[in-house]
Amino acid sequence: MNATSLTLILTGVLLNAVAQLLLKAGTNVLGVLTLTREQWLSTGLAVASNPYIVAGLACYVISVGVWIGALSRVEVSIAYPMLSIGYVVNALAAWYLFGEAVTMQRWLGIGFIVIGVWLLARSA
Repeated sequence: MNATSLTLILTGVLLNAVAQLLLKAGTNVLGVLTLTREQWLSTGLAVASNPYIVAGLACYVISVGVWIGALSRVEVSIAYPMLSIGYVVNALAAWYLFGEAVTMQRWLGIGFIVIGVWLLARSA
């Protein structure tokens, strides 16, 4: 895998991770969302006008374009598992930004993910 391919993959992964974090920030502002017949319009408008959610969706749109560029250069069997790096990024960011607990069991799982991604990257 060359530097351009790796850069596209990592950019796509990071944009996807940032999108998740922005969506979470948006839901933290909005609170628990329940979609009922009476509230669907007001809930939809609140979601659609939340700047964090709008920014998160924009990151997703950009990440799709970047991802298509990555897939044009790398086999999907190599590229797709690299999305797992997002789990690591999001766990660390959620702990740091939102105070979410990252238990020893979660760290162990993250360690397995890192080892798996490293093995995949070496096979390319």
